[in-house]
Amino acid sequence: MTLLLEFGARSPVVDDGTGRWRGSLAVGLGTGTRHVRGEQIECVQVRLSPLIAGAVLGASLAELTDAVVLLDDLWGREAARIREQLAETSSWTERFALIEVLLACRCTAGPAAEPEVVWAWRRIRAGHGLVRIDALADEVGWSRKRLWSRFQAQLGLPPKRAATLIRFDRAVHRLAAGIDPARVAADSGYADQSHLHRDIVAFTGITPTAVAGESWLAVDDIAWPLRAAMP
Repeated sequence: MTLLLEFGARSPVVDDGTGRWRGSLAVGLGTGTRHVRGEQIECVQVRLSPLIAGAVLGASLAELTDAVVLLDDLWGREAARIREQLAETSSWTERFALIEVLLACRCTAGPAAEPEVVWAWRRIRAGHGLVRIDALADEVGWSRKRLWSRFQAQLGLPPKRAATLIRFDRAVHRLAAGIDPARVAADSGYADQSHLHRDIVAFTGITPTAVAGESWLAVDDIAWPLRAAMP
């Protein structure tokens, strides 16, 4: 999940098929295409694991699926206080430290996901989205229906859809690393390169060739390991 904390004179604007939002935002997990716009904006983007996102945001992840929510609506006056503190802080190092303390405090105060749900999520992540959900249910000793409902209630997505996003995420990062699309499709569990192409266009609105050069991947050490090593 994505948390966007803005504090400058100009706010980023997020557009999708349902509306337009401006300011500090929380963006739920999902497959909708969104566009972030803005010039000379100052903000911090935080990517939250769904295992802690519910506690940090203080909201049901199931209600945030495929949604964009103003942070003011989730945190009330605390959102304004954080914005002021970030604006008054003189360096990025201090801002990052401030946000780490904020996230740690909110995470500790919120409810934790059930151990079985945590285990299932980590198994799906470790398997790059290629794990059979029926097998996961057997391994945790739950019925498929119970795993499906508890997973969705606590992490915001049913396990199969979560696996689809994890597979997609790995694929676009491998594309950004310069790996051939045909090899990415084969290694990532897609039926063929056309299947990979359809998913990327559906999730991002652009082609695999274009997504490999997108700036939103440039912040990720996995996508750009050589750039991450530069001073």
